[in-house]
Amino acid sequence: MNHFASAISTLPNARAAATEAVDSVRATLTGTRPDLVVVFATPDLMADAGGIASIIGAGLAPRHVLGCTAEAIIGSGREVEDGPALSLWAAALPDAHIESFALEAGEAPDGGVVMLGWPPAFDPAAPPDLATDGAVILLADPFTFPPEALTAPDGGGLPRDVVGGMASGGHAPGQHHLILDQRVMSSGAVGVGITGITPVVSQGCRPVGPEMTITDGGQGVIRELAGRPALVRVREVMDGLSGDDRRLVEQGVLAGVVIDENRPEYEQGDFLIRGIIGGDPGTGAIVVGEHVRVGQVMRLQVRDHESADADLRAALQAAAGELSHPAGGALVFSCNGRGTHMFPEPHHDALAVRDILGDIPVAGLFCNGEIGPVCGRTHMHGFTATMALFAQ
Repeated sequence: MNHFASAISTLPNARAAATEAVDSVRATLTGTRPDLVVVFATPDLMADAGGIASIIGAGLAPRHVLGCTAEAIIGSGREVEDGPALSLWAAALPDAHIESFALEAGEAPDGGVVMLGWPPAFDPAAPPDLATDGAVILLADPFTFPPEALTAPDGGGLPRDVVGGMASGGHAPGQHHLILDQRVMSSGAVGVGITGITPVVSQGCRPVGPEMTITDGGQGVIRELAGRPALVRVREVMDGLSGDDRRLVEQGVLAGVVIDENRPEYEQGDFLIRGIIGGDPGTGAIVVGEHVRVGQVMRLQVRDHESADADLRAALQAAAGELSHPAGGALVFSCNGRGTHMFPEPHHDALAVRDILGDIPVAGLFCNGEIGPVCGRTHMHGFTATMALFAQ
């Protein structure tokens, strides 16, 4: 019995594309009713999100459906970056607990924005003892879902892993569509709490230069690194790099901040990658896109297609080693800056999954932001590939 199936359609009509993909998936599942179906479709097709959801419901009778708009889609060994396309994925998960939900923006007591609608077991305000082996798969609208809904500077946030991505392809509020079962939304987020998945996060970078401790700073400002003005230290490190690394940092240097300092040494996946937004020559401070604190370790990072390829393959190998059985299926959330924008050949992330995990059913999208855990805390990322892996 096949428990996972996926299909791609490039037909230009939404209902015809959904029908073609549903027929292919149904034939692979051989009569098994899927517990979870996930669909991604380009804006021209997702304009008829209701029709797509209706065809999925009638053709597969799934217990839960998630979907969103995608500027480009991913399937098994294939990525479609141009033209209309729909990627459909289905899984029969008899041993999994699944709870679906939709999130909408509300007002927090301090006047800020808070997302309402989390199931009680997944509520960000729930006590930590509710964190089990479950995780959240989340699809969100980038115009109405605030990244701070996932995590907080004090280490708060969801008491479990969240994997997913931000819808893409729209250029203004209301242009993205989210699907939850037969419901279509244009704001907020949709998701499922689910047991039995393994998250993967590949930030696509490699470290250069020495590790440096933040000795003065806070919020998103680093004033001193290793007791000296941060901007001076960054320039010194850059000047001391080899020719190839020097060329890469001149194209754009990033900051890697260690989240969990309770390790004897730090490896590539221990750094949360954030951009260096700017520097102040007068004070020597630098600004990074992350809350930082004194005592954290920072290391400069570079990103190119070779480091991104190596990091993804290493992350997939590590995740495969954590699975109790061989991989059976995967959902992929890749940055819209990857694909042929980053790699010299097409289909990179989809082929890397196939190379490491085998020819398993895959669906995904190129996102406006990727969601995934680093060192036990969920973050929003950029230029990253995050995944939810399912064992057979």
